[in-house]
Order: sequence, then structure tokens, then C-alpha cells
Amino acid sequence: MIFAQLAAAVPSSPIELILASSGVTLSVLAVLAILSLLSWAVMLSKWRTFREVERTGREFHAEFSGCRSFGEAEGLLLVRGEEGAHPRILQRAVRFLDDLRTGAAGQRSDALSAGQVEALRLVLDAETNAERDRLGTYIPFLAMVGSVSPLLGLLGTVLGVISAFLGVARGGSGNLAAVAPGVAEALVATAFALAVAIPAYFGYNIFAARLNRLDGELDAFGTEVIALIAREGRL
Repeated sequence: MIFAQLAAAVPSSPIELILASSGVTLSVLAVLAILSLLSWAVMLSKWRTFREVERTGREFHAEFSGCRSFGEAEGLLLVRGEEGAHPRILQRAVRFLDDLRTGAAGQRSDALSAGQVEALRLVLDAETNAERDRLGTYIPFLAMVGSVSPLLGLLGTVLGVISAFLGVARGGSGNLAAVAPGVAEALVATAFALAVAIPAYFGYNIFAARLNRLDGELDAFGTEVIALIAREGRL
């Protein structure tokens, strides 16, 4: 009779096990659920952002490659606009040259000095870093979720096991049927934590790799901008 009552009290599915969990386990699961929702929201947002940036970057770079002069590249900004990482880098070079023209009383066509070329390189590097920082927003959060979630799951498991053994001690029964439900409940926290951490960890590595690749492309684009100026004999 006792074993029949214990069997009837044991949850028959993971959902029932979660619903029957203690307050400590439910608290840990709630925190993990929030982290999971946030990490998936970040991954979805970054996927859309990178897809758009990479698409517009390819299109703009293809048109820029066909420009035969820097003035033609400036005209490309008027047609395409300044939205996007590549256009903003080109626009930064245009502003730099405009500032030189203003400071040199309209002598924009004169060749740039070595110091001015180095300053232009630093300006474009700073703009590239700014684009990288903008695109990299919230990506470290995925790494944090991937690192912290297993620890939260372990905390829930340890507290759940402690609660299970305290319950056994209070009930005065040490058989497997009395201990197993509490241990299973505790292990749910670890399983759920891994389900949260693994996608976040994969997402972090994927987007970090895409960010590094895009950073290299923007750095190369800045070099192409300087090379286009050089072809006009201004360096």
C-alpha cells in the first residue's frame, strides 16, 4: 500500500516534475527561463542585424569598386545614402578631406602630407572600431549566459538535493522511492541550465566570428578608400 501511494505521488513526466518542484527549484528555473528568453532575443536581433549589414555592405562595396575617382565615390553616398557601416566609413573620409579643404583655404586638390595620410588612417580606424562596438552590443551577454547558466543549474541541483534529503529525514524513510523524486527534481535544474547555456554559447561564438570577419572587411575597405585617393595623385 505504501509503495502504491509513493508511485501515485511520483510525477510521470518532466512537466509534472517541474510543476511539483519546490520553491527553490522553481526560482532557479524562473531565472534560467528569463536568461533563455533574453539570449534568444539577442541572437534573433543580431542575426537580422548582421544579415542586413552584410547584404548592404556587399552591394555598396561592389558599387564602390566601380568608382574611378573619389568624387565619383562621394556621389555614390548621395545615391545610396549614409546608412550602413561601409557608407559611414566613406563619409568619415569625406568629412576629413572637407575639413582639410576648409583649413587650407580651398586647396583640397593638393597632395596630402604624410602626417595627413596617417591622420586619415587613424580616423578611419576609429570609425571602424566604432562600427565594431555598435554591432558587438549585447554579444558578450551571450557569453555571460553560457557561463552563468550551468552554475545556476548546479546551485539549483545542490539545493534541491539538500531539500530532498531533509524531506527524507523528516519522513523517516530512506528507500529509493522516497529519495528519487527529490533527486530527479534537483537534476531538472541542471538539465534546464544546459538547455539554456548551449544555444547561448553557440550563438556567442557564431556572432563573434561574424563580427571579427566584418571588422576585417571594414578595415580593408578603409584601405581601399585611401588607395582610391592615392590613384588621384593626392598622396
